[in-house]
Amino acid sequence: MSENAVWIFLPLEVVVAVVCCLGNALVIWAVRAGGSLRKPTFCFITALAVADFLVGSVAIPLGVLVDVGMKISFYGCLFMCCNLIMIETASVILLLAIAVDRFLRVHIPLTYKTTVTVKRSWTVVKLCWFMAALISFVPMFGWNKSEDLGNLDSTVHSNSTSFKCHFLSVVSSSYVVKLCFFSSFLPVLAIVTGLYCYIFLTTRRRLRAQIGVRIESGTNYLKEQRLAASLALVYVLFAVGWIPLLLMHTVKLYSKPETVPSSVMHVGVLLSHASSALNPLVYSFRIPVINKAFRELWVRFFHCRAQQQNDPNNVQTNTDSNTKNSTT
Repeated sequence: MSENAVWIFLPLEVVVAVVCCLGNALVIWAVRAGGSLRKPTFCFITALAVADFLVGSVAIPLGVLVDVGMKISFYGCLFMCCNLIMIETASVILLLAIAVDRFLRVHIPLTYKTTVTVKRSWTVVKLCWFMAALISFVPMFGWNKSEDLGNLDSTVHSNSTSFKCHFLSVVSSSYVVKLCFFSSFLPVLAIVTGLYCYIFLTTRRRLRAQIGVRIESGTNYLKEQRLAASLALVYVLFAVGWIPLLLMHTVKLYSKPETVPSSVMHVGVLLSHASSALNPLVYSFRIPVINKAFRELWVRFFHCRAQQQNDPNNVQTNTDSNTKNSTT
């Protein structure tokens, strides 16, 4: 990518990183403050918000270092890139866990609370991160471009710190396409799509069956449908953000690398990161518990500011303090 394009791309990445960190930190606070961590679904939502927070605080800064071509050892660069992959892979697996949780809520409504507990939910979250690490650190054990170092200058080798770090210089395109895209992302995409189709069809059928029978039961089904729709929207945003980039990697693997310009690849990277920044908006507008916590925070913040500005004792104290300091 040209130098001018870099200076356009990097500020946008910084903006996305800041929005990711602030938005998802607020989501984590809102779920905790609202006491929703006692519900298994919100354990998974919090875990996904943590992954999105790591996109802004870890993945994007590491990506920037890789983009500017910092000089480091080959395996140091590869380790950084594997961490980038791990955070995004964890998001994919957590989205699958959320879909399975919603499926169980609809499929076994009577035994759901005893089957899906908070303790088990956090165990599943740990397993999701473990699976993400297994998939993401495969390149560290051989599926990488270390063999291409022989085609470079003889002074550059795997232990040299003069290696110019770039993602596609260390990570094999075949690994990204065949393992990450074809073997991980697409199967999860198909499973999650099928689960949400089942959820919406089932809740719709049960809502129709409850019309004029039990208002309370119908209301519960409606709440489940709305929550599932909100979480499905998060999944759709993630898929829309990541599919273009993964398709570009596929095109580069099965055709000439020059087919996809570097600037277009970076637009794809930016789009994939943007999905993590948009998730807090979905939570805040479509999930009542988080929306309520956000409104309470907003009211509390402005109430405190107004109270500080209108409190005469505070003004008098500040005046006396300033007078004392000037006299001294």
